[in-house]
Amino acid sequence: MTSARLGSLGATALPIVAVLAFIGGLAPTLALAGTTLGFDFLAYHQAAVRVLAGQPLYDMSYTETGGFGLFYYPPTFAPLVLVFGLLSATTATYAWIGLLVAAFIVGVAILPVSRSVRWWLVLLAGLSFPFVYAVKLGQVGPLLFLTFAIGWRWMDGPLRLGASAAVGAAIKLQPGLILVWALFTGRWRAVVVGAAVLAGLALAATLLAGVGAWSDFLTLLRTVSDPITTPHNFTPGAIAYQLGAPAGVASAIQLVSTVATVVMFLLAVRFCADEASYLVAVIVSQLVSPVLWDHYAMLLLLPVAYLLSAGRWWALAIPLVTAWPLVGVTPPLVYPVAFWVTLVAVVVVGRRVRLAGGTGAPA
Repeated sequence: MTSARLGSLGATALPIVAVLAFIGGLAPTLALAGTTLGFDFLAYHQAAVRVLAGQPLYDMSYTETGGFGLFYYPPTFAPLVLVFGLLSATTATYAWIGLLVAAFIVGVAILPVSRSVRWWLVLLAGLSFPFVYAVKLGQVGPLLFLTFAIGWRWMDGPLRLGASAAVGAAIKLQPGLILVWALFTGRWRAVVVGAAVLAGLALAATLLAGVGAWSDFLTLLRTVSDPITTPHNFTPGAIAYQLGAPAGVASAIQLVSTVATVVMFLLAVRFCADEASYLVAVIVSQLVSPVLWDHYAMLLLLPVAYLLSAGRWWALAIPLVTAWPLVGVTPPLVYPVAFWVTLVAVVVVGRRVRLAGGTGAPA
């Protein structure tokens, strides 16, 4: 059989395998979730119900993250999730999970990569523990995936880049780094759009939850966001602490990692192609978080798509090392290593594209 014939068969089989893997990974995870279905979302739902009842947005009784019902997202997230507070918890959970799956599919569909790379992402998502786990919990990862995908697809469109970055920052603070990237790369109009959208959401949040919600948010964030001792945290410092390093040494490792990621971001903006530096901003927005949950790694599918487009097929291993069949086998250390390997790889490829005179993704 000729190589052309094999290539044709592969191109035909890939979408079928991708859909089967996606359904085969996600459907059983949701079906067997039990009481953990929508674990994180129910905290959003409770916050929305509190606001609708005229109560405070935040429950200030929590002292560490990870507990059921803890809502510590910025007040700007409240207007975006408020409508779900009008539904019962069960109905809202199913509607939210449907929204997450749709957001991911749309995000993949609009990525500025080839059709085959998109199908590879669908396949990898079905195998990815961080992805299926994020959907099961009702975590916001797929929504952030969509906002990042919009920014990548229309990175030279001020309205869509600015609005998508602002919505991401409204959901979680870290994606606001995209607006910093836009500022550093001269995309002033996108920064203005993003600032306007954030201001509108901040005003809406203040009207809904009151001025006090902002101080409550900052207080709660300081209380529950320990980057070293938080259980099940996957920051480099937390992993070092879990492996037996003293708290002081672990804190130093975390500080070095954070500073290094910021330096990598600045170097990427200065020396790499725009698409690469944008995706570096995506990676860094997660690495600088004081709490790095394992399901955050689903966002690495975005830079993996860039690397696959550059012909770096070894990048398939990045999500595969955290595949759900390997749960219990993959050591926690793999997660920060995966983030750092992806970060360095995108910088290297982006630099080569820049030296070749390009600004976008490699052919």
